[in-house]
Amino acid sequence: MSRETLDLWFDTACPWAWMTSRWGLEVAKVRDVDVRFHVMSLNILNRDKDIPDDYRKLMDRALAPMRIVTAAIAEHGEEIAEPLYTAIGSRIHPGGEKDFDKAVAEALDEVGLPADLMKYGTRDDYDAALQKSHDEALSLVGDEVGTPVCRAAGTAFFGPVVTPAPKGEDAGRLYDGVLAVASTPGFFELKRTRDQDPDFS
Repeated sequence: MSRETLDLWFDTACPWAWMTSRWGLEVAKVRDVDVRFHVMSLNILNRDKDIPDDYRKLMDRALAPMRIVTAAIAEHGEEIAEPLYTAIGSRIHPGGEKDFDKAVAEALDEVGLPADLMKYGTRDDYDAALQKSHDEALSLVGDEVGTPVCRAAGTAFFGPVVTPAPKGEDAGRLYDGVLAVASTPGFFELKRTRDQDPDFS
């Protein structure tokens, strides 16, 4: 049997995308699934929206890391997306690093990528590639959502939004549920109000 693919779109600044990404990697341990990571940008998504000033500042800071990740993928291959995202995200989210430049620079070193990639944080060389991947995600789910976006069995959704990230067979069961709703014609949404912050433990 051929392996299934779970596609995940992320922005390094989003804690919920981080939780979903950790779930996806757990799924790959217990199901015959390949997880592929793709870039999108909360900065692009919110660029023309009326959002609070503190969130606008976060969105402004969020662009540089995604530019650098996009450049790394373009210059070193798609397989670098997951380890680089993991290295950056582990610093920003469970690590609590607020200095995104520091997190990215350390992550580049950790995964063996050249420090020179940092220059792309303030340049638009790969903005078209970031925009293209971002637009692909929104073409699948619409523009009323943000990160995370996942695609399983050819159907994409916003989410799953979950905390803490399920591990082992719990992760597998959630994936089975995603497959079940993905295979249901006309299924669009299950939702409830979040009453917990991301749990990175």
